[in-house]
Amino acid sequence: MDTGKPAWWDEANIALSQDEVLGAVVRSYPDESLVGRGDLFSTLVRSIVGQQISVIAADAVWGRLVELVKEMTPEAIRKFTPEQLATCGLSRPRSSYIHDLALESQALILDDWNAHTDEQLLKHFIQFRGVGPWTAEMILIFTLMRPDVFSIGDIGLIRAVQKLVPEAETKEDVLKISERWAPYRTAASWYLWRMLDPVPVEY
Repeated sequence: MDTGKPAWWDEANIALSQDEVLGAVVRSYPDESLVGRGDLFSTLVRSIVGQQISVIAADAVWGRLVELVKEMTPEAIRKFTPEQLATCGLSRPRSSYIHDLALESQALILDDWNAHTDEQLLKHFIQFRGVGPWTAEMILIFTLMRPDVFSIGDIGLIRAVQKLVPEAETKEDVLKISERWAPYRTAASWYLWRMLDPVPVEY
């Protein structure tokens, strides 16, 4: 898996900086980008931690979880029970999901990620308990760094688009607006998150 800034980022930056809706936001962060760490399991666990809670709350739970397990690997997670994982602030279902994924970690990994479309990868990930569309999309964005992913299930993205385009009242409206940023909706998402948070979003 690639790490660091995506190979397509500079091209996306140029294209999006000229967009009437998002351009000013893009130009505000000229030296920042999505940064891939190439660690699928860590991204998956962090995404589950962050499901439907604030960035601040997710960071706090994540910090306690890392402190407990030391290394964010399937082997390290398997040393603890779901009940022990829950002491970090995870709900019982989420601690169970994370523990199950550690047990099934070999099935998560495909031989050739590039041989699969975004849709095929989403179907692959959501077959695992606790992984819904949003979590799968975070993997495509932050680990696989697919260039054209927009998660309509992400409340932050919806709020950011509505801040830029107040008349976008529904999810359908927001999704329609996102189409203007294809084929670089991953970069657009990163900039939309960036305009809401003082630090870049990471999973």
